[in-house]
Amino acid sequence: MKSLLTLLFLFFSIYLSAQENLPKQTLRGIIMDETLETTIPNAKIIIDTYPERNVLSNESGEFHFFNIPVGRYTLRVFHNKYEPATIAEIQVTSSKQTYLEILLRENFVEKEIEEIVINAKIKKDKILNKMALAGGRMFSTEEANRYAGGFDDPARLASAFAGVAGGVSSNGISIHGNAPHLLQWRLEGIEIPNPNHFADLSTVGGGTFFSISSFILRNSDFLTGAFPAEYNNAISGIFDMNLKKGNNRKYEHTAEIGVTGINLSSEGPVSKSTGSSYIVNYRHSIIKGLNFQDLSFKLNFPTKKSGTFSFWGIGSIDKYKENAEENKEKWENNGDRFTSDLKQYMGALGITYKYNISEKSLLESFAGFTTSEYTTQQNVLGYDIQYSPYLDLKSSNNNISLSTSLTQKFSPKHSNKTGISILNLFYDMNYRVSPIETQPMNTISNGSGSTTLFSGYSNSYINLSDNIITSLGINTQLLTLNNYWTIEPRASIKWLPDNSHDLTFAYGLHSRMEKMDVYFTKTSKTRDNLVNKNLDFTKAHHFLISYHQKLSKNLSLRIEPYFQHLYDVPVIADSSYSVINRNLLYVEDALVNKGKGRNLGIDITIERYLDKGYYYMFTGSIFDSKYKGGNGKWYNTRFNRNYIFNVLGDKEWMVGRNKQNVLGVNVKLTLQGGLRYSPIDEQATLLHPDKEIQYDETRAFEKQQPSTFLTNFTIKYRINRPKVSHEFAIKSINTTRDNDFIGYQFNYKENTIKLIKNNISAMNISYKIDF
Repeated sequence: MKSLLTLLFLFFSIYLSAQENLPKQTLRGIIMDETLETTIPNAKIIIDTYPERNVLSNESGEFHFFNIPVGRYTLRVFHNKYEPATIAEIQVTSSKQTYLEILLRENFVEKEIEEIVINAKIKKDKILNKMALAGGRMFSTEEANRYAGGFDDPARLASAFAGVAGGVSSNGISIHGNAPHLLQWRLEGIEIPNPNHFADLSTVGGGTFFSISSFILRNSDFLTGAFPAEYNNAISGIFDMNLKKGNNRKYEHTAEIGVTGINLSSEGPVSKSTGSSYIVNYRHSIIKGLNFQDLSFKLNFPTKKSGTFSFWGIGSIDKYKENAEENKEKWENNGDRFTSDLKQYMGALGITYKYNISEKSLLESFAGFTTSEYTTQQNVLGYDIQYSPYLDLKSSNNNISLSTSLTQKFSPKHSNKTGISILNLFYDMNYRVSPIETQPMNTISNGSGSTTLFSGYSNSYINLSDNIITSLGINTQLLTLNNYWTIEPRASIKWLPDNSHDLTFAYGLHSRMEKMDVYFTKTSKTRDNLVNKNLDFTKAHHFLISYHQKLSKNLSLRIEPYFQHLYDVPVIADSSYSVINRNLLYVEDALVNKGKGRNLGIDITIERYLDKGYYYMFTGSIFDSKYKGGNGKWYNTRFNRNYIFNVLGDKEWMVGRNKQNVLGVNVKLTLQGGLRYSPIDEQATLLHPDKEIQYDETRAFEKQQPSTFLTNFTIKYRINRPKVSHEFAIKSINTTRDNDFIGYQFNYKENTIKLIKNNISAMNISYKIDF
């Protein structure tokens, strides 16, 4: 409370001393061809100031609007060779220049600008990758900073999209009932490890908070089904992220401090003469019990004749310690008697190269190294008050990625992207645990090795007519460990009868290799025999229909029914176990590719874009997710919640003596079905020496937890002053402290089995300065 009063005092002090002159700023950007990223000169850009202003892009495709009063604006862009575009919700603040990269799509027929001005329309949710005609949306960093519940965390923001469920105690992304680990994370063109703090602990594929700040991310794509041919090794979806380029004209900085920690970022020119730039971000948490920090950066070096080179990197460190309760009288369950020491590291370094071979060709190449390491030790305190080793786990994964692609524009109607990628994977794991306390630890799972995943693809974008577009492609991948390979067709077609409707049909065959620990599993039972070495890929047919209608200038409706058929899913023979439901860091059993799965549902999104100070969005999903185990029986999947509903809303007011400050209130409400779980085998639990909970796997995921109702809110106040801005914010996630089901524990005091739930409920009161 003391810190809150101090922040409020600072707030009113700065407010009362605000200058009378309305602060102004520069809005600038670059206009580029969306296929080849070549610059477009002589484009007309209109900004909706009063009176309206317009400029032309120069020979380098750049444009500038100087002395723009702070506020939100809409740009309209026109060129006689390109389709017009409207960019809405552009926020101009006093502290930092606003920079935009605007991509235009080439027209079939060249038109005069005057003919096309009236046809410009907002395409806010348009997927950035032009080959993806449906099954996703653009992820906006402006939304990540604004939406309630986002907590500047893209993974949490994605849970607001239709078909996506987030956890209460984890930010794992479950798409259409699929497990979070079936999602692929991509950064700057390469696959990266799970980029979350405390990754894979409560949910494989999820974590606590995202380890890349939204300050350094630029607009990216979030794909949820039937994705284009350039994407391989994914079943449920793709989070395709990119890092911002730093401001190459001016040095700009941000410092934020709050209850949850500090956040520092800086950007600016490396050389103003060459246009090179840097951007860097560092965060450090001060949350009790959760010690984590992360660093991200990007260096961008354009050249006059040799293309553009970018060097980037991300890294995170997580540490967690928990001590045992040494007073025996207070022991209630086994968790009270354990000490834990956990450390996690994740990092990625990469180089990106882009070069326009000609006016019709773009060469892109990517190289990267990624690493992730996990270590944990546990000791158990016995009834004699003596510690004994209980668990020792060490796991590391190191990958080297190489890829290159050539994009060719044959004509305004036909463009093609063809490429190859090589992913070298290196793995090492040793997991030991004591079967019963005080007994020596046994090896549960260990293994080490390496393999390579090759992939190649070709995808064409073809305008069949003025109102019919198609995307056709094929992907193939080969795992050298066992020489299994796939050929995966991808196809979609979009019909646009007019400017307010479109209908898309999409299909794709997709596959994903298992995590390395599955292939290299060696246990005390199997000795040196890799029992899972010859596992094939998990595969899935994706079918999707997308109907979009523009209800008004700022209001849109999207309806997407879908069906996914999964097959060749690894399962344990004669068991209900399937990797579809995996939630443990290790696998210790032999698996066979005899499992199946099916996901059927419909996603609905109604969205009003931010205009006149407010926006709202409703998303609803009704679905059913089932799987077939190794025993040939069908069950609910762990993530078959059946329904998810989200309501988001935001209102902004321009306040202050000259209406130069911004007050924003944002709310998000979520109602979703509970997670599934298996009933307890009480007799087997009571007979177990350590009273370890035993589940009845013959009735896998038969039961369902009650629905969860999550509330999140954000209140922000930004004070714009010349060359600097101050922002005070209160951000809350899971305000009502709803819980996720974790499992059961035996309570020694009451001699009963008790349900264990967990949640992350956090409130961050923060102050940020941009200068």
